[in-house]
Amino acid sequence: MENGGTGKTLSIICSALQWVLDQRQKQKSEERVASDEKQENIGQIGSDDEPDWIKNFVVNKDNQMDDKKSKKKKYGFASAKPAKRNNKDSSKDLFSCDPGEACFNKKKECKKTVKKNDADELGGEEFLLEEYESEEEGEVGSSNSKRKASTFSVSSSSDEEGESEEEEEEVKLKVFFCSRTHSQLSQFIKELRKTVFANEMNIVSLGSRKNFCINEEVLRLGNSTRINERCLELQKSKKKEISKIKNLGAEGRIRQTKASSGCPMLRKHKLQRQFRSEISQQGALDIEDLVQLGRNIGTCPYYGSRSMITPADLVVLPYQSLLSKSSCEALGLNLKNNVVIIDEAHNLADSLISMYDAKITLPQLEKVHSHIEKYFGRFHSLLGSGNRRYIQTLLVLTRAFLRVLVDDKDVNCLNTCPDAQTGVGEKHRFDSSMAINDFLFSLNIDNINLMKVLQYIKESNIMHKVSGYGDKMTTLQKGSAVKENGESCDDGSTLSGFRALADMLLSLTNNDGDGRIIISRKRPTCSRQGAYLKYVMLTGEKIFSEIVHEAHAVVLAGGTLQPIEETRERLFPWLPSNQLHFFSCSHIVPPESILPLAVSCGPSGRSFDFSYNLRSSSTMIEELGLLLCNLATVVPEGIVVFLSSFEYEGQVYDAWKTSGILERLMKKKYVFREPRKNTKVEVILKEYKEAIDNPAPRSGAILLAVVGGKISEGINFSDGMGRCIVMVGLPYPSPSDIELLERVKHIEGLGDSSTMKSLKLLSCEEYNGGDIQAAFNILRSCTRRGKEYYENLCMKAVNQSIGRAIRHINDYAAILLVDIRYASDSSKRSFSHPSSKLPQWIKDRLVSATNNYGEVHKLLHHFFKLNKNRGCK
Repeated sequence: MENGGTGKTLSIICSALQWVLDQRQKQKSEERVASDEKQENIGQIGSDDEPDWIKNFVVNKDNQMDDKKSKKKKYGFASAKPAKRNNKDSSKDLFSCDPGEACFNKKKECKKTVKKNDADELGGEEFLLEEYESEEEGEVGSSNSKRKASTFSVSSSSDEEGESEEEEEEVKLKVFFCSRTHSQLSQFIKELRKTVFANEMNIVSLGSRKNFCINEEVLRLGNSTRINERCLELQKSKKKEISKIKNLGAEGRIRQTKASSGCPMLRKHKLQRQFRSEISQQGALDIEDLVQLGRNIGTCPYYGSRSMITPADLVVLPYQSLLSKSSCEALGLNLKNNVVIIDEAHNLADSLISMYDAKITLPQLEKVHSHIEKYFGRFHSLLGSGNRRYIQTLLVLTRAFLRVLVDDKDVNCLNTCPDAQTGVGEKHRFDSSMAINDFLFSLNIDNINLMKVLQYIKESNIMHKVSGYGDKMTTLQKGSAVKENGESCDDGSTLSGFRALADMLLSLTNNDGDGRIIISRKRPTCSRQGAYLKYVMLTGEKIFSEIVHEAHAVVLAGGTLQPIEETRERLFPWLPSNQLHFFSCSHIVPPESILPLAVSCGPSGRSFDFSYNLRSSSTMIEELGLLLCNLATVVPEGIVVFLSSFEYEGQVYDAWKTSGILERLMKKKYVFREPRKNTKVEVILKEYKEAIDNPAPRSGAILLAVVGGKISEGINFSDGMGRCIVMVGLPYPSPSDIELLERVKHIEGLGDSSTMKSLKLLSCEEYNGGDIQAAFNILRSCTRRGKEYYENLCMKAVNQSIGRAIRHINDYAAILLVDIRYASDSSKRSFSHPSSKLPQWIKDRLVSATNNYGEVHKLLHHFFKLNKNRGCK
């Protein structure tokens, strides 16, 4: 479904929730009929000559089942029961083995004590790994293959509250609604409150730890990765405490004492229950509401909201939580037979595959390798054979990765590989791409079983042991690795580097054709900050098919979904055409409320051409400034100007400042700039709105924004905030981006191996040219889907940006497409005409040919005068 500002999201969610209610009503009716039939059967049983105890048994069993169901419905949760896993472990401890096995265990304990004493003398007993049996000694999954302690998981468990109880999941029909950003989800909740469903159904919003956390000590870390790590460490310290309590039991008895959580916001379980109760009573709450509620009660809103997933009817969550398999599993989301709605789905394919990218930088690799080496050097004599073998394997892998990023010798090795391709452009001369198998063979690590290594990392707890030991040694050497405000002095923790390594190793287990390895040796002089290894996922078909096969229905919604064929080919080419339904509606605003204009020349008569080679010329930037000076006199209230990148926006702003154009602009309107940091966007928007609401002595404000930035993706400029949207040029992504070229090549070759082969040969020849023009030649050589994809990237970005205006039926705005290539008679076109990819409601009203700027000015004057009078009436 597509078209922006039409109320599509609210229409879809109301329809979906009503369907859920109807289905439940239908289910209740069926259960009632089944119950009546059962009662009839019981009546028939009563008339037979069966003993009374059999009749009573059947009736009592049915009553018990009904009681269970009523409890679930009353409290929203399934009735709690003791964890089976805990009971099993307890019985193992209480009634263990024969005398021979006891003797064996005693010897092992004795051996372990000796090792720990030795480690203690070396000053690191808590960092010593417990014995690990490799797959050679026992098959993975068997009782012999695990290490001698509980298994380790990187992600937090679903039962984070520390209670020795787990909930029996209730099978309940749900709707999962996801969007790209937290701000879009908050907007959605505000709209949902206007409906009857806000009070009729259980609604829960999910988000990241960074957005939800109220522990000031953790929040001070600032960085999302560090906040996640610290939160998980606090949960882990709680679990260790529980484990110690269990093991302290003497003479076969276990002390069943509850341990307090590592985080103060999770210590009181009754506060979590109060939090859940408040959510149920207050209806639809967004992330800000939940955070405030958590602060008021004094309990964690992140885990509080997670615990509401089971009883919820509607789960509102960001893309990452639903589309990333690891996040979905960590949250315990069950999509089976439920409805999934994905809003803002215009770039769904790229967003989905980017979640499965993996990247490790040179500084991260160096730090992880150094810490593993130090750890192995210190504990080598105390580690068992299994641990030694796998740690040496990890050292081989990190050494190989480092060699490819640092040693010049390996550049020649890679260039001789038939499938290795060097990036284009002078600053990208250190970049190359390879297939997975070629990468493994070139580094001579193809004989390593990466699945076993990953299994070891998961089960052995080596990440935390090595990271903890390394950080402790660094702290001792530096005196203190933490500033007063709690932030680490390092660029990133060892743990995050280790996780990046594990992600990269996991990526290397994908099928050879699913993605490419990018090797970037690009770095500033005397610095290695720019070097990295990255796995780029290219196909989302398999990933998305799991979601489609699980869910009852998947709805993709967006204002710029066209062309849907590209999305279909990339995400669900296997789906029969009769199972894909496309619906598009026209915009709700009348024709006189919108004025789209293709502006091909400026006030001085110079043609606007913002193509790559000409956009930086001083005359082009000056002409754009003169255009805005004129617009500031005719456009009331707010003007939003979209430029292709932050770099270009900075270049334009500095040029206007030097030439005096900025000063002229600021005499008529206030000028604001989109900040690079997303956290500062809200502040700028607030100031921009205040300048429009109280403009005196000026006539409003101008906001310089960036295509692809936060403002272009999720902010609505209704009414005075967006009376005029100025789109400068056609924001084609840089063709020198090697990742983009890999995606283009992959899409061009979908379903056609011969095309892929010829493109690959051409690419090799062109890349060696080292000129950005070579990249354009590769793009022009694409005749099918690759070329279409590149054009769509540009026009979807345009449509997203200009769609920020006109947000309700009484709104009105002018949309200026500033570039000669938008004009109907333009001959400066390498690709298809841009106007053909505009939304229908804009295309139908586009004035695509104007003789001069005077004509544009006249049309704008008439448009705003007409709508001002219309508003007064």
